Amino acid sequence: MIKIWHNSRCKKSRESLNYLKEQNCDIEVVEYLKELPSKDDLKQVISELGISASELLRTTEQEYKELNLKEENDEDKIIEAMLNNPKLIQRPIVVKDGKAVIGRPIQNVKTFLRN
Repeated sequence: MIKIWHNSRCKKSRESLNYLKEQNCDIEVVEYLKELPSKDDLKQVISELGISASELLRTTEQEYKELNLKEENDEDKIIEAMLNNPKLIQRPIVVKDGKAVIGRPIQNVKTFLRN
């Protein structure tokens, strides 16, 4: 089973989902803007990605600037900001067998599935 944290309004997210469907993958779609992740789920995906919470932030979002997250170093505060403003979370995220990848560019997903 492959899980994708998906935003249907995002071109890259749709591209990754379509690629997974073309590969006949067994997919669980998590529309994280509608079904907000729990704190544990978000921490888990950060661990599966092997990155820090700050590396999962979308730095182009207005909330990123408004919340002054560029200067924030506290992982828990960054996670709380993402939980309260889920559009701050990079997308799409593809999860398989305890590992994850951010699906932009699409080549990340293709390489991830081959490994």
